[in-house]
Amino acid sequence: MSKYKIEIKWAFIFMGVGLLWMLLEKLSGLHSTHIDKHMYLTNLFAIPAIIMFVLALKDKKKKFYNGQMTFKQGFVCGLIISVIIAVFGPVTQWITSYVITPEYFPNVIDYSLETGYHDTREEAEAFFNYGNYAKQSVLWGLIMGVVTSAIVAFFVRTKNQK
Repeated sequence: MSKYKIEIKWAFIFMGVGLLWMLLEKLSGLHSTHIDKHMYLTNLFAIPAIIMFVLALKDKKKKFYNGQMTFKQGFVCGLIISVIIAVFGPVTQWITSYVITPEYFPNVIDYSLETGYHDTREEAEAFFNYGNYAKQSVLWGLIMGVVTSAIVAFFVRTKNQK
């Protein structure tokens, strides 16, 4: 377990920052009055997400691998972080959906109907709900985690191995 202490730490930091991001989205009106901008601005979370992966892999490289880390070691570190984030995805989504911003789903359903994104309320409700978002959090957590891990591991690896 101590072998993965750094990955566990950074996975929980990532989830905490993600929840703070959701709170900021709510406070800035992206889940209500400015919901029309949410689809675009929520993607800015990629910036802190990448920064956290860089910091996590650098932390692992320095503290666990004594400054020498291969691409594979970095990639595996990122994968472990991603799996932890994905496993806890339904929990963080529950906190977001029921504690931070319970009005988000009704608001986005109404908005999707007003704009014609969905034709019927049933169709919108089938897409915008906790269950669907919980599944998406697991799937996208893994997909984006794999991609981010590969890219970050490439840049953080030790170029000239001793």
